[in-house]
Amino acid sequence: MDMPMDTANMTMMMTSSGMMLAKDMAMVFFNAHNTPLYSENWAPASTGAYAGTCIFLIILGITLRALLASKASIEAKWADQAWNRRYIVVHDNKPLSERIEKDPDAKTGVLTANGVEEHVRMIGSGPHGVQPWRFSVDLPRAAIVTAIAGVGYLLMLAVMTLNVGYFLSVLAGTFVGEVAVGRYHSSAGVAH
Repeated sequence: MDMPMDTANMTMMMTSSGMMLAKDMAMVFFNAHNTPLYSENWAPASTGAYAGTCIFLIILGITLRALLASKASIEAKWADQAWNRRYIVVHDNKPLSERIEKDPDAKTGVLTANGVEEHVRMIGSGPHGVQPWRFSVDLPRAAIVTAIAGVGYLLMLAVMTLNVGYFLSVLAGTFVGEVAVGRYHSSAGVAH
Protein backbone atom coordinates (compact mmCIF):
# COMPACT_ATOMS: atom_id res chain seq x y z
CA MET A 1 0.00 0.00 0.00
CA ASP A 2 1.67 3.18 -1.22
CA MET A 3 0.73 6.26 0.81
CA PRO A 4 1.91 9.75 -0.07
CA MET A 5 3.77 11.37 2.79
CA ASP A 6 3.88 15.08 3.34
CA THR A 7 7.21 16.31 4.72
CA ALA A 8 5.43 18.60 7.15
CA ASN A 9 3.53 15.65 8.62
CA MET A 10 6.76 13.71 9.13
CA THR A 11 8.38 16.50 11.16
CA MET A 12 5.60 17.09 13.65
CA MET A 13 6.66 17.33 17.24
CA MET A 14 4.65 17.08 20.44
CA THR A 15 4.94 19.90 22.93
CA SER A 16 3.11 20.60 26.15
CA SER A 17 0.87 23.06 24.29
CA GLY A 18 -0.03 20.67 21.48
CA MET A 19 1.29 19.95 17.99
CA MET A 20 4.05 22.03 16.45
CA LEU A 21 5.65 21.77 13.05
CA ALA A 22 9.44 21.72 12.88
CA LYS A 23 9.32 24.45 10.23
CA ASP A 24 7.62 26.72 12.79
CA MET A 25 10.55 26.40 15.18
CA ALA A 26 13.06 29.18 14.70
CA MET A 27 16.63 27.90 15.07
CA VAL A 28 18.09 31.23 16.18
CA PHE A 29 19.42 32.50 19.47
CA PHE A 30 17.03 34.53 21.59
CA ASN A 31 17.14 36.44 24.84
CA ALA A 32 14.21 35.52 27.06
CA HIS A 33 14.66 35.59 30.82
CA ASN A 34 12.07 32.88 31.44
CA THR A 35 13.63 30.07 29.37
CA PRO A 36 13.28 26.74 31.20
CA LEU A 37 16.51 24.93 32.00
CA TYR A 38 16.38 21.11 32.30
CA SER A 39 12.67 21.09 33.28
CA GLU A 40 9.56 23.26 33.22
CA ASN A 41 9.99 23.76 36.98
CA TRP A 42 13.30 25.54 36.42
CA ALA A 43 12.04 28.55 34.49
CA PRO A 44 13.40 31.78 35.98
CA ALA A 45 10.52 34.07 36.94
CA SER A 46 12.63 37.19 37.53
CA THR A 47 15.81 38.80 36.30
CA GLY A 48 17.54 37.75 39.53
CA ALA A 49 16.51 34.13 39.03
CA TYR A 50 17.79 34.31 35.45
CA ALA A 51 21.12 35.70 36.70
CA GLY A 52 21.26 32.90 39.28
CA THR A 53 20.69 30.33 36.54
CA CYS A 54 23.49 31.88 34.48
CA ILE A 55 25.81 31.79 37.50
CA PHE A 56 24.91 28.11 37.97
CA LEU A 57 25.90 27.43 34.35
CA ILE A 58 29.20 29.29 34.83
CA ILE A 59 29.95 27.13 37.89
CA LEU A 60 28.96 24.01 35.94
CA GLY A 61 31.38 25.00 33.15
CA ILE A 62 34.17 25.52 35.69
CA THR A 63 33.32 22.13 37.21
CA LEU A 64 33.72 20.43 33.83
CA ARG A 65 37.18 21.92 33.34
CA ALA A 66 38.14 20.96 36.92
CA LEU A 67 36.98 17.38 36.34
CA LEU A 68 39.03 17.16 33.14
CA ALA A 69 42.09 18.53 34.94
CA SER A 70 41.65 16.16 37.88
CA LYS A 71 41.35 13.21 35.50
CA ALA A 72 44.60 14.18 33.78
CA SER A 73 46.31 14.64 37.14
CA ILE A 74 45.15 11.32 38.55
CA GLU A 75 46.03 9.52 35.30
CA ALA A 76 49.59 10.87 35.66
CA LYS A 77 49.67 9.64 39.27
CA TRP A 78 48.51 6.18 38.21
CA ALA A 79 51.14 6.09 35.44
CA ASP A 80 53.84 7.01 37.97
CA GLN A 81 52.65 4.25 40.30
CA ALA A 82 52.81 1.73 37.47
CA TRP A 83 56.30 2.93 36.57
CA ASN A 84 57.53 2.64 40.16
CA ARG A 85 56.38 -0.92 40.75
CA ARG A 86 59.51 -2.87 41.65
CA TYR A 87 60.45 -6.39 40.76
CA ILE A 88 63.36 -8.33 42.23
CA VAL A 89 65.53 -10.60 40.10
CA VAL A 90 68.01 -13.00 41.70
CA HIS A 91 71.55 -13.14 40.23
CA ASP A 92 71.63 -16.87 39.52
CA ASN A 93 69.49 -16.42 36.40
CA LYS A 94 72.38 -15.78 34.01
CA PRO A 95 70.72 -14.63 30.76
CA LEU A 96 68.35 -12.25 32.53
CA SER A 97 70.94 -11.02 35.01
CA GLU A 98 73.37 -10.23 32.22
CA ARG A 99 70.74 -8.04 30.62
CA ILE A 100 69.95 -6.41 33.95
CA GLU A 101 73.63 -5.64 34.56
CA LYS A 102 73.54 -3.36 31.53
CA ASP A 103 70.28 -1.66 32.58
CA PRO A 104 71.15 1.89 33.77
CA ASP A 105 67.96 2.13 35.85
CA ALA A 106 68.60 -1.09 37.82
CA LYS A 107 69.59 -0.64 41.47
CA THR A 108 71.54 -3.05 43.63
CA GLY A 109 70.45 -4.15 47.06
CA VAL A 110 70.72 -6.83 49.70
CA LEU A 111 67.71 -8.99 50.45
CA THR A 112 67.70 -10.75 53.80
CA ALA A 113 65.31 -13.60 54.52
CA ASN A 114 65.66 -15.99 57.49
CA GLY A 115 69.19 -14.77 58.16
CA VAL A 116 70.39 -15.42 54.59
CA GLU A 117 71.65 -12.42 52.66
CA GLU A 118 71.45 -12.34 48.91
CA HIS A 119 72.64 -9.61 46.56
CA VAL A 120 69.93 -8.62 44.11
CA ARG A 121 69.26 -5.99 41.47
CA MET A 122 65.94 -4.18 41.43
CA ILE A 123 64.45 -3.00 38.18
CA GLY A 124 61.40 -0.87 37.55
CA SER A 125 58.76 -2.01 35.17
CA GLY A 126 57.82 0.85 32.89
CA PRO A 127 54.37 1.36 31.47
CA HIS A 128 54.75 -0.88 28.43
CA GLY A 129 51.48 -1.15 26.53
CA VAL A 130 48.17 -1.36 28.32
CA GLN A 131 48.33 -1.76 32.07
CA PRO A 132 46.44 -4.69 33.60
CA TRP A 133 42.96 -4.08 34.96
CA ARG A 134 43.10 -2.82 38.53
CA PHE A 135 40.09 -2.22 40.75
CA SER A 136 41.83 0.73 42.45
CA VAL A 137 42.44 2.45 39.09
CA ASP A 138 39.71 1.46 36.67
CA LEU A 139 36.71 1.98 38.97
CA PRO A 140 37.66 5.58 39.92
CA ARG A 141 38.53 6.27 36.26
CA ALA A 142 35.06 5.10 35.19
CA ALA A 143 33.42 7.26 37.89
CA ILE A 144 35.36 10.36 36.81
CA VAL A 145 34.58 9.82 33.12
CA THR A 146 30.89 9.29 33.95
CA ALA A 147 30.83 12.56 35.91
CA ILE A 148 32.58 14.35 33.02
CA ALA A 149 30.01 12.99 30.55
CA GLY A 150 27.11 13.96 32.81
CA VAL A 151 28.30 17.53 33.32
CA GLY A 152 29.14 17.84 29.62
CA TYR A 153 25.66 16.72 28.61
CA LEU A 154 24.04 19.14 31.07
CA LEU A 155 26.04 21.97 29.51
CA MET A 156 25.08 20.76 26.03
CA LEU A 157 21.39 20.80 26.96
CA ALA A 158 21.75 24.35 28.28
CA VAL A 159 23.27 25.49 24.98
CA MET A 160 20.56 23.65 23.03
CA THR A 161 17.92 25.95 24.57
CA LEU A 162 19.39 28.59 22.21
CA ASN A 163 19.18 31.17 24.99
CA VAL A 164 22.00 33.70 24.53
CA GLY A 165 22.54 34.15 28.26
CA TYR A 166 22.81 30.41 28.84
CA PHE A 167 25.18 30.02 25.89
CA LEU A 168 27.45 32.85 27.04
CA SER A 169 27.39 31.50 30.61
CA VAL A 170 28.62 28.11 29.41
CA LEU A 171 31.40 29.82 27.43
CA ALA A 172 32.31 31.99 30.44
CA GLY A 173 32.48 28.95 32.71
CA THR A 174 34.67 27.14 30.21
CA PHE A 175 36.98 30.16 29.95
CA VAL A 176 37.28 30.74 33.71
CA GLY A 177 37.75 27.03 34.36
CA GLU A 178 40.47 26.77 31.74
CA VAL A 179 42.28 29.82 33.13
CA ALA A 180 42.07 28.36 36.65
CA VAL A 181 43.02 24.72 36.04
CA GLY A 182 43.89 24.40 32.36
CA ARG A 183 47.59 23.94 33.03
CA TYR A 184 46.81 20.65 34.78
CA HIS A 185 44.84 19.28 31.84
CA SER A 186 46.62 17.33 29.13
CA SER A 187 46.55 19.19 25.84
CA ALA A 188 46.75 15.93 23.89
CA GLY A 189 43.06 15.13 24.42
CA VAL A 190 40.05 16.63 22.73
CA ALA A 191 38.42 19.53 24.56
CA HIS A 192 34.88 18.76 25.60
